[in-house]
Amino acid sequence: MKWGPTLKMTATEQTSSARSGNWLANQPYLLLSITALCWAGNAIVGRMAAGHIPPVTLSFLRWSLAFLIIQPSAWKHLLHDWDAIRERLGIMIVLSITGIGAFNTLQYWALEHTQALNTLLLQSAGPLVVAVWSLALLGIRLTLAQTAGIMLSMAGVLIILMHGDLTKLSNIEFNRGDLIFLVAMVIFGLYSVLSLKRPAIHGLSFVAFTFGAGAAGLIPLFIWELFTRPLPQIDTANLLSLFYVAVFPSTVAYLCFNRGVQLIGANRAAPFFHVVPVFGTVMSIIFLGEHPQVFHFIGFALVLTGVFVASRKPQAN
Repeated sequence: MKWGPTLKMTATEQTSSARSGNWLANQPYLLLSITALCWAGNAIVGRMAAGHIPPVTLSFLRWSLAFLIIQPSAWKHLLHDWDAIRERLGIMIVLSITGIGAFNTLQYWALEHTQALNTLLLQSAGPLVVAVWSLALLGIRLTLAQTAGIMLSMAGVLIILMHGDLTKLSNIEFNRGDLIFLVAMVIFGLYSVLSLKRPAIHGLSFVAFTFGAGAAGLIPLFIWELFTRPLPQIDTANLLSLFYVAVFPSTVAYLCFNRGVQLIGANRAAPFFHVVPVFGTVMSIIFLGEHPQVFHFIGFALVLTGVFVASRKPQAN
């Protein structure tokens, strides 16, 4: 088992030059937008499931089902890539534990103790967390454009979530759930950066291995939770929640996110965290009949401008 080369990388080494014959697989901004769309409902569904499905159980069932969904398509790629996976088994296991097992379990645990609004606010710190890990592990600093873009998009997120009244920030009460979610964000930031050190394997091989290993790592906690928490009811609402989190925030989103980071790097991909509440708001307007206000359009404009500025390819010196 080995970690491979040192974690220090040049700016050109941090992104993959491998091009796919699939048009969609070469569109990082579209892939990351699909990721944000899929993740938009995860906090809401997780909050709805809190109290009905225990956090470890929801996470374990989510990734087990996602693994079973992806396995038929991934099997031949896993066989082909197995030697490469074995050579970098250490980093693959760390990615499975951080990005799959730990992050999502902590997120669902946090949602038992806090509101979805709080997690969306804290999630806006995601690009800054990624920037810190990128600097610490890869020696990569944010460019001035990336810093400005992150600040712009973060301001847009706050305007949307605070309904245009930023004085409401002083009335938000943070609790144990928020601290748990902050830890989850730090762990996912680590996953985002370390994913650049993944072996050169097919995307389906990568998600199949990490989904399966992440779920397997949760088995001891899952067994413990079965004896310490009430068993979840098998009803339509719980089954639909499980289906949603296994297909969209898991299978679809992680395939798109991993490929997007592979193409443009973690720092340029991270501002798309700020698109998540934008999509969440749009979904509320479309499906819940909420009425768009002026602050929505101001916030959308700031987020989209910030993401555009931050995710552009840096100019060569």
